[in-house]
Amino acid sequence: MKKRILGNNGLDVSALGLGCMGMSFGLGEPMDKNEAIKLIRAAVEKGVTFFDTAEVYGPFTNEELVGEALAPFKNQVKIATKFGFDVGGIQGGLNSRPEHIKAVAEASLKRLKIESIDLFYQHRVDNDVPIEEVAGAVKDLIQEGKVKNFGMSEASAKTIRKAHAVQPVAALQSEYSLFWREPEKEIIPTLEELGIGFVPFSPLGKGFLTGKIDEKTAFDKSDFRNIVPRFSEENRKANLALVELLKSVAVEKNATPAQIALAWLLAQKPFIVPIPGTTKLHRLEENLGAVNVELSVEDLETINAAANKLNLQGERYPENLQKLVGR
Repeated sequence: MKKRILGNNGLDVSALGLGCMGMSFGLGEPMDKNEAIKLIRAAVEKGVTFFDTAEVYGPFTNEELVGEALAPFKNQVKIATKFGFDVGGIQGGLNSRPEHIKAVAEASLKRLKIESIDLFYQHRVDNDVPIEEVAGAVKDLIQEGKVKNFGMSEASAKTIRKAHAVQPVAALQSEYSLFWREPEKEIIPTLEELGIGFVPFSPLGKGFLTGKIDEKTAFDKSDFRNIVPRFSEENRKANLALVELLKSVAVEKNATPAQIALAWLLAQKPFIVPIPGTTKLHRLEENLGAVNVELSVEDLETINAAANKLNLQGERYPENLQKLVGR
């Protein structure tokens, strides 16, 4: 497995990480715990050293799962988790008050069975707490040895700059893929300028870019995608043109559409580390195969030219969640 560096503090991780949320939360029924542990440990055996979780995934159960699964590999892996929501999870509202951040860190350390959090993200920017205070609280935790690196998620370029001036930001985690290219306008140039890594979540467009979803696909009743406008039946049908593009490139490269989507992301910048999630071993193996897919400059130009002609339909979030991003 190839390695990449996030931020200027030398946070070295595998070129592809593993997003663990869907094992416990958000994409249907939780996995069987033993099966999930097996999957996470299989990822370690295949060279993955970067694992993503958050206190609100469950809430709490995903951190407990990740902590148990990775306990035998403490010195071999990096674990990222997040603060920023109040008790009660995502429905509980935002809370990035310094005292809350510190309480969350203590609780996460216990659930993850570690002495220091490798990367501690603010999950969403809290407009009620100045970002300088948030960065200052994480700086305190770093000085105490409880956190190693500060991260942000779905923040605006302006807010990233303010935070970075107080405590250097190692990585930004936001949605980015051929299905959602908004970060190219302002975010990626800002990260490159400041020396901040980029960790795209939903790098496969919440599964859409795998080619396994069409307008007829029925999601589990608890699946988050049921409330995502971009996943309405009508919009899925319209957006399949992007999948067809990936399929055509995949045939030429003897790869899968998912591998092309991930290889495209990896080719954008050397500081990009996607974190595709999965609940299936064969999908994990497929995703990791993307690091060996070589896309030439000409390949990338062809993909971009074709993708730029597409008019993808639907917002990526329902309105109540959309207002929490880009602050």
